[in-house]
Amino acid sequence: MKYIISLAMCLMTILLSFQNIYGADSNTVSSSTVTGTTTVDRTPSTASAPNIIINNQDVCTSGISGAAQSAWFGISMGKTIKDENCERLKLARSLYGMGMKVASVTLLCQDIRVFKAMMMAGTPCPIDGKIGEAAKVLWDEDPRRRPDYDEWKQISKNKEKVREMETYKNDEPVDWDDEGMY
Repeated sequence: MKYIISLAMCLMTILLSFQNIYGADSNTVSSSTVTGTTTVDRTPSTASAPNIIINNQDVCTSGISGAAQSAWFGISMGKTIKDENCERLKLARSLYGMGMKVASVTLLCQDIRVFKAMMMAGTPCPIDGKIGEAAKVLWDEDPRRRPDYDEWKQISKNKEKVREMETYKNDEPVDWDDEGMY
């Protein structure tokens, strides 16, 4: 979403900058006639970007804002963006502080990078209350629950298991007589 807002703001700025803009030496124009003097103020209005203030440093949000102005039209926008990885770290730290170490590690394991690191280290992420070798058995039995399942099924040594799981997942009967199917 933040990329869409940034893109919209950039496009508005670019579109507004291609207008024919004529400048004068000052913002006021005076004309004198026999009956009097008329002064017209040509100062364009300005679009001010909203100020997004986040007073607490323990919040996992940041603010962005922007504005664009032309002679006829002005727009300003602001938004806060939530950092989910920051939230995950703070929640895991809180769980660990309350003595919930397995829950803390389980929460961190929702991140693909942490999950892969734990598997490579030989200490698989907890699953269904199981840890260690018992957890590894459960991850091997149902790899669809892995956070990195999309990457895992692309590995060549896992292709046979993926094909087997997709066969059992499908409710249609398999025609084993069809050549070249398997």
